[in-house]
Amino acid sequence: MTDIAEPQANPLGPFERWLTLWVGLAMVGGLTLGVLAPGLVAAVAAAEIASINLVVAVLIWAMVYPMMVNVDFAAVSGALRQPKGLLITLAVNWLVKPFTMALLAVLFFDHLFAPWIGPEDAQQYIAGLILLGAAPCTAMVFVWSQLTRGDATYTLVQVSVNDIIMVIAFAPIVALLLGVTEIAVPWQTLVLATVLYVVLPLAAGLLTRRALGGAARIGAFSTRVKPWSMIGLVATVAILFGLQGQTILARPAIIALIAVPILIQSYLIFALGYGAAWLMRVPHRIAAPCAMIGTSNFFELAVAVAISLFGLNSGAALATVVGVLVEVPVMLSLVAFANRTRARFPVETTR
Repeated sequence: MTDIAEPQANPLGPFERWLTLWVGLAMVGGLTLGVLAPGLVAAVAAAEIASINLVVAVLIWAMVYPMMVNVDFAAVSGALRQPKGLLITLAVNWLVKPFTMALLAVLFFDHLFAPWIGPEDAQQYIAGLILLGAAPCTAMVFVWSQLTRGDATYTLVQVSVNDIIMVIAFAPIVALLLGVTEIAVPWQTLVLATVLYVVLPLAAGLLTRRALGGAARIGAFSTRVKPWSMIGLVATVAILFGLQGQTILARPAIIALIAVPILIQSYLIFALGYGAAWLMRVPHRIAAPCAMIGTSNFFELAVAVAISLFGLNSGAALATVVGVLVEVPVMLSLVAFANRTRARFPVETTR
């Protein structure tokens, strides 16, 4: 029995089924744009407030809004009565993820990659990876949740609780792992990102639900706006690769080396969260987003802190950007895996 109804099993449309292809084309297109039209890319990069790119923010907003339309605050109490998914998310994100990322970063850059990377550069890359590991996802997880038919309301609860903890725990954890006593966290970035990616889309979704009224009209509207979420994702990927095109082409080897511990960390964290949810018999609509919140990263915060601490052209900033580049293909592969394994989770009944 559950107080939250299972979402209807809407099959993926043609655009979503071929999303990996569109993302791949967006990566190539972004790299090409970065090389052939650097002036245009520079103009996009200059549209920033508190280290948040406004163009990317608009696109992420477009990604998040369609899912926010499905958030029913009347079901929030039911979500809170199912604490297992939330507890798994919090344990993995704050008791495991930052420390495994630090361990992998030290293992690879202080030891395994030491013959090819100087000690100073290695410390920069380690710092950037630590910043990534301490910042669980705030916005993109809504897209991954939607692609796995996750529960929109429960995902919102998970993200909101993580945001609250991030305000308190991010700076102390990073300070501990970097071995310094003070971390200049750009709180303006943290607050602005939360407002842009959670508060405003949520408010718009609630107003939309109120204006539409009945469940049938809400469902029909959600179906119409859902493709815009995927379009926003593809456009965001193109812009991110355009912004980093010169760096990627100039230093492909170091990009690949930085990507190795990020890839291992991503699949490890997903396996921990998803496996724990399966063992604890958590419904799939909660289990999939629960595992993906920690796997995905709050890259805006990580990049902003790396720049503020170490500089725009630092190795730490580069490492956080590589995290952005790796994330989308990794998350798409995990979405596909989660969808293929849906039947292994308990079937719910509603009342």
